[in-house]
Amino acid sequence: MPSSKRPPRRSPTAAKGSAAPGSGLTIGVDMGGTKIALAVVSEDGRILASHRHPTDTAGSIDQVISTIASCVQTCLGDPASEASALGMGIAAQLRERDGVLLEAPNLPWRNVPLRAKLEKAVGLPSTVTNDVRAATLGEWRFGAGRGEKDIVCVFVGTGVGGGLVADGRLRYGPSDTAGEVGHLTIVSGGRACHCRNNGCLEAYAGGWAIAERTRELARAHPNESARLRSLAGSLERITAETVAQAYRGGDPFSQGILESTIEYLADGLVGIVNAINPKVLILGGGVIDGLPNLVRATEALVRQRALPAAVAPLSIVRAGLGEDAGVMGAAEAARSALARGANA
Repeated sequence: MPSSKRPPRRSPTAAKGSAAPGSGLTIGVDMGGTKIALAVVSEDGRILASHRHPTDTAGSIDQVISTIASCVQTCLGDPASEASALGMGIAAQLRERDGVLLEAPNLPWRNVPLRAKLEKAVGLPSTVTNDVRAATLGEWRFGAGRGEKDIVCVFVGTGVGGGLVADGRLRYGPSDTAGEVGHLTIVSGGRACHCRNNGCLEAYAGGWAIAERTRELARAHPNESARLRSLAGSLERITAETVAQAYRGGDPFSQGILESTIEYLADGLVGIVNAINPKVLILGGGVIDGLPNLVRATEALVRQRALPAAVAPLSIVRAGLGEDAGVMGAAEAARSALARGANA
């Protein structure tokens, strides 16, 4: 398969230099519905080799794992041969104690012994975790939450997910669902979510929901939405990305859509801040990356609406690692699991 390796990337907090054999390298895999990202990561957060490959959602889980194993062997070069473990972050509900994938909203797999399959294919001790929890771990260890003991990460992309670090510990919950902030109810009896509930934060602020709300409004207001529909090519092809593009171009209709999105997002974040009282609230994901001024606008509303005591110590910042958060966090999860095993 063709390689798409990039030059080694040094994280904002990493030291200079190259890793030597035996220096604690691990492999991180960030698997989504459209792409698989892989990287060899050092203990101090340097990416020494990386590769991206499309996800074959039509293939079986064994075919996808075989692709990952091939990528590790042929696309990551010499650093991969020095890796001691592999971690995967995947958009799925998992039973992390034994590495079983229970269900994945964007992948046609259920009740898969994912960790066991990875270990057999790759030949390395492996761990699996939710993709957003992996990204949270990456931001905590190497990114915008480095050095903090109490953080919440909220990633606004196609969906809305989150992760929680409290008192210096990444939290999982008894059934591994801690951090599912996208399914906080912000509108009683509101819009249908992709879960079984109505009125979830994701159903208003997630990328799929922004596109859905926009198409409904564009259908009802054809004249006002003409510029956006022209940009997208048709009503049916409107996405959150085209809304953001039109917004950046000064389209009033798209500006109205995103102003309402800011309101919804702020409502959800106020509840998170009041209930959890983090020191740092980190915002990331594709929607945030496409509209970085959302962070500043949302912060202003959160500070107006949340409890004064909750916002007094609070910093609200953009995620620092961008698209590398997932692979870096997955690699760190593998490193932590390996250390726990050694110390057991």
